[in-house]
Amino acid sequence: MTIQALYTAATGMDAFQTNLDVIANNLANAATTGFKESRLNFADLCYQNYQLPGSLDSNGQPVPIGLQIGTGVRTNGTELDQTQGSFIQTGAPLDMAISGQGFFQIQDPQSGQILYTRAGNFSINANGQVVLSSPDIGRFLEPTLTIPPGAQNISITSDGVVSIVLPPSTTSTNIGQIQLANFINPQGLIAVGQTLYQLSDASGPPQIGTPGTEGRGLLQQGYLEASNTDPVNSLVDLIKTQRAFELNSNVVQAGDQILQLLTSLRRF
Repeated sequence: MTIQALYTAATGMDAFQTNLDVIANNLANAATTGFKESRLNFADLCYQNYQLPGSLDSNGQPVPIGLQIGTGVRTNGTELDQTQGSFIQTGAPLDMAISGQGFFQIQDPQSGQILYTRAGNFSINANGQVVLSSPDIGRFLEPTLTIPPGAQNISITSDGVVSIVLPPSTTSTNIGQIQLANFINPQGLIAVGQTLYQLSDASGPPQIGTPGTEGRGLLQQGYLEASNTDPVNSLVDLIKTQRAFELNSNVVQAGDQILQLLTSLRRF
């Protein structure tokens, strides 16, 4: 029993260490545009059944309870929290936030793969193409959108219509339509870093369409969606996890001391 307690407590230490890693990542990205925090789920391990509930006693009557000893805990996967973060007003014409469900489509020029993000901090490259702001690589907004040189008064409506004024004309000209992707199970998307996600069999295929249609959110120009990490709640979770780790560590130490004591007693 004592040896089993050591292993059981050790599984708790391992699981809570993983939870500390998840919480640390959430806190580290508390100011990351479009970031979605993760939650670690736990599951108990198998049980040793010394006596099953309903077993017959010496009188032939079923006992009301059994004797079952658990063998610990394991991590049961991380779950993305896709709730919307608060909006930050920037006033930048190419900054966009999605009010509701949906993701911007981003094309990786190296792989040609389409990725998805809630971060709407877009800018223009040297060719006038709208790209997701990054010092590493210019990933294109999909469908591709190009802003002509000298364009003024860039306007993006809530349903994604992009228009500009190109001097000397004073008339607004439509130059593109932003589309959003939605998923049956957005929690099933694979996080690949830089607030980008990749589809998976769990997420299902993207359902692409105009903002504001079929459950997709509306766009708000001049705003960015902040991280949905709540630092206060994360700190509370951090303290609880740290205490749970320490308690499991105490169990390991206590079990080891008892084991040493029992070993010494057997020598007599």
